Parts: sequence; C-alpha cells; structure tokens
Amino acid sequence: MKTIYKITCISSLLLASCGGGSDDGGTEPDPITTPKATTLVFPENNTECNEGAIISDTRSSVEFSWSAAADTDSYEINIKNLATGNSSSKTVTTTSDAITIDRGTPYEWFIVSKANGTTETATSATWKFYNQGVGTENYAPFPADVISPNRGATIATTTTVSLKWSGEDVDDDIVDYEILFGTNNTPTTSIGVTTETTLDATVTANTVYYWKVITKDSQDNTSSSEVFEFKVE
Repeated sequence: MKTIYKITCISSLLLASCGGGSDDGGTEPDPITTPKATTLVFPENNTECNEGAIISDTRSSVEFSWSAAADTDSYEINIKNLATGNSSSKTVTTTSDAITIDRGTPYEWFIVSKANGTTETATSATWKFYNQGVGTENYAPFPADVISPNRGATIATTTTVSLKWSGEDVDDDIVDYEILFGTNNTPTTSIGVTTETTLDATVTANTVYYWKVITKDSQDNTSSSEVFEFKVE
C-alpha cells in the first residue's frame, strides 16, 4: 500500500507540474496591423510637371514622392501612360523614387502600401499629370474617367441610361465631349456632342453596351477615354 501511495503522489506532482504552464503569464504575439494609405506629394494632381532631369527630347527622369504611411514596410509605385495605356510598377522602401518617363505625355499614378507578414494593402488616391514636353504650349485634355454606370455594372431593365463621366485639362480649356456608343466593343457610333459631363443613351433589355468619351479643347487637341461597358438586364 505504501508503494502505491508513493506512485500516486509522484503522478499528482507530475500532473501539477505539466498543468501549471497554462498560467505562466506567457505573452500573446503582437497582432499584425494592416498598412495605411499614403498621401501623394509629387507630381501634383492635374498639373504640368516641369521638374526633373531631361535625358533626351523624348525622355526625362521625374522624382515621384509621397508621405510615409503608418504600419507600412514598402510601397508599390504604379504608373500608367495615358497615351498608350501601358502600365508599370515598382516596389521600394523609401518615400520617393526617380523614374524615367516620356516627355509631353499624360500619366496617372498611385501608391499601394504593403506590410511584412500580411497580404493586406492600402491604396492611395490616383493622380494625373502631364510630363512637360519640348516647346509644348497647350496640352490635350486628360482622357475622361467613368462615373456611371460603373465598368462591368449590370443595371435594371430600362429604356434610357444616363452616361456620366469626368474630364480634366491642365490648360482648363475643354470645349466639349463626343460620346461613341454601341453594342460593339470598339464603339464608333456618335450619339452626341455636349458641353456637359452627362448624356442619355437609349438602350434595350438583355444587352451589353460599350461607350467611350472623346474630349476636345479650344486648340482642337483631343483625347480618347478607355472603353467602358455595362449590361442592361
């Protein structure tokens, strides 16, 4: 009986020793925080960029900059040539970077904030600018941006859809907009010219429509937007 009693005591001590670890005051790992969006600084929105190192008649190096974002380890710079539609991206750990781009060309850019240990990201606002060219006195308008219907949207059955967009120009001399509209994914049919930023289009049910905006300024410079599409139920 004594032997059994000793074994029981030893077992109890071992159990107590193993169980005590749950209350040892161990700290939880720090939670992973999501990165915050940065604020863009330069090139400024809707302006002509006349700074940077000129490399040739067609190329220059521009210093892009933005503010430091909280809980962020790196920044992805996204730049799109609005004349060609070509996009590029680059990841850096600083809040500025010199990038070589075309002169006399419209661009848009934004920054994606990233943090180590998480796939969560945060995206800044998107800014547009013109990179100054050789002897350019008047710039073509920026390509128009869609407001509604949103690209890829499906809308309830109706006979009329109000197309809405936004237009901007460094010289602030936009004269009018022409809307090309139809069921072909490269619309060529003009449904009107307007000085407003909205135009009604006649539609039918169960149809996908495509449209684009041609923006013209006082010097007859024009720009063509991307093709936007939506479906009517």
